[in-house]
Amino acid sequence: MRDNVILWWVLTAFFALIGVVYTGWHILATPSENFAERIEWVGTVALFFGAFMGAMIAFYLDRTHAAQKGELPEDILTADIDDGDPELGEFSPWSWWPIVLAASAAVFVVGLAVGHFLLPIGLAIFVVAIVGWVYEYYRGNFAR
Repeated sequence: MRDNVILWWVLTAFFALIGVVYTGWHILATPSENFAERIEWVGTVALFFGAFMGAMIAFYLDRTHAAQKGELPEDILTADIDDGDPELGEFSPWSWWPIVLAASAAVFVVGLAVGHFLLPIGLAIFVVAIVGWVYEYYRGNFAR
């Protein structure tokens, strides 16, 4: 994980440097009396925003690495699968409900783009999918 932190800080510095070079180059290349017209705002803001986003990710990874107090088995290249925590939760590889949930999201988004009459249909499918996924272990072959 430490390598990822360094990589993100390098990426942040790259975007900041390119943002400065891009803005300075555009100021020098644009003949205008008004200084605000000499700055190309879209590219400048995008590059500095990319640097800001990279800094946020690098800061988060750095704080996460410091909080875990050392390397986790997932970060060590010579570690085995058994070195990590064996209990990750209970998953249903046979469940169809996530597909129904994704279909409800697709219908809802298409409703936003095409016609608002699809919004309640997508919402209804969403409710059915959530209830089905939550209660799939209470009925049928997998009841407990």
